[in-house]
Parts: sequence; C-alpha cells; structure tokens
Amino acid sequence: MEVIIRPGPEQTAQLAALFIAHEIKQHSKLVLGLATGRTMERIYAILVNMHKNDGLDFSKCYSFNLDEYIGLPTENKNSYRSYMNYHLFHHININMINTHVPNGMAKDLKAEAKNYEKQIQKLGGIDLQLLGIGETGHIGFNEPLSALMSRTRDKSLTPRTRKQNAEMFGGDPNKVPTRALTMGVGTILEARSILLIALGKSKASILAKAIEGPITSMISASALQLHSSCKILVDETAASNLSGRKYYDWVFQNEPEYAHYR
Repeated sequence: MEVIIRPGPEQTAQLAALFIAHEIKQHSKLVLGLATGRTMERIYAILVNMHKNDGLDFSKCYSFNLDEYIGLPTENKNSYRSYMNYHLFHHININMINTHVPNGMAKDLKAEAKNYEKQIQKLGGIDLQLLGIGETGHIGFNEPLSALMSRTRDKSLTPRTRKQNAEMFGGDPNKVPTRALTMGVGTILEARSILLIALGKSKASILAKAIEGPITSMISASALQLHSSCKILVDETAASNLSGRKYYDWVFQNEPEYAHYR
C-alpha cells in the first residue's frame, strides 16, 4: 500500500485520472473496476476531457461497477447504471456491451451475484479497481462485519450509509434503498491493482483507521492493507489524521515510478 497526498481535491482527482489513463494506454484490453459517488465525478470529468481533447481510447476497455441499489430500475436517475451513463459512458467511445453493472432488479439476486462473478472471471479478472471509501469504512457496499473473503452478494445498508447517500435522493435518507448488490471484499482484493480516492475532512478519521489501524471486518477498507499493489490518493484534509505523513510524502518524492507525475 502506498499513500499519496495532494494539496486539494482537483489535484487528487487529476492524479487519479492520470494513473487510469496510463493503464488504458499500456494495455490493449483493460478491465476496469469502477465506482460511483461525488468523488468519482471529478475523475470521470477529467477522463472525458482526456478522451475528447487528447484522444484517450476506451474502445477496447471493459468495465465492472462495484455495486447497484436493489429495487431501482436502470432508467431511474439514481441507479448506478444511470450515473455511469451520465458521467462517463455516454461521453467516451467505450462499447456499451462491454460495460457491466449489477442488476438490482433481478428476480434471483443470488443467481445475479454468481453470474456477475463469472463475467469478471471470464475476462480474466479486473486489472485496475477504482474505489472510494464510505464513512463507515466500506468499500463497495461492504458494510461493517463484511467477511474479508466475501464475494458479490446482496447486502443491507447501514443508516449512516443511507444518510451519506441521501443527497442524490433529495436529501431524504428514507428514500435511499435499504439494500444493494455489491462486489465482495474478496472480489475487490483479486484485482491486479487498486486505486482508492478519498477527499475531505469527513473521511479523515475512517481513512486513518483503514490505512494505519488493524485489519478488521468492521472497516472493510482495512483489508486493502493485504493487497500488494494498492495506491491511496487523498487530499490534505482527508490526510489530516494520518500519523505516517512524512514517510508517505518521502516515498512519492523519491520512488522512480512517480517521477512522471511529480
């Protein structure tokens, strides 16, 4: 795990987009694991600009989203399929057939979850997994006590998560679905590389616990400590509770692989 701290949200999002663009350019077929949320909107906007202005080519990419609300049809503006179409897919040259989001309207959710895992495996696994972190420390919708080896499945959402996501539902937590289909922690950890982005003071406490605290199922993001190729990109305010700040900065300034990004 490596932690990279940038001055503000825009610089953090810009660096994340550069990392993603680099991977797209390096691989003839890249399987992306994608996330949603306000943090990701900045990154997707930059990637769209890279496509339109610099010719960043998504035509051979595949994508799998982390999660989807149960009970929301794809055409609902608050579904994650609609989110991805609006913020990314409809603005780049990705083949829509190659984009995958769990079906929250499936009659058999367990069968849908198993099929989602099979689709990922059929393409050889996820090359680069993009993540945010929830205020409960969740990645995907792996709420507290999610098994660290869990697979894609249906999951109940905590009141805190529903409150955090209420802005998209007119500010009313009661309108946020109570359950979602989500990749499991084990599914996420199988990605070849992982990029987690965290912005803002509200993430500072839980981020420090996930990075520097013990590995625990109460904070699913702490499982990323087990991954051999995981980058955590944060802004100054999200990094404010980290005790290893000086070392993290030293690594970014001295590792040869980051010379192009400094």
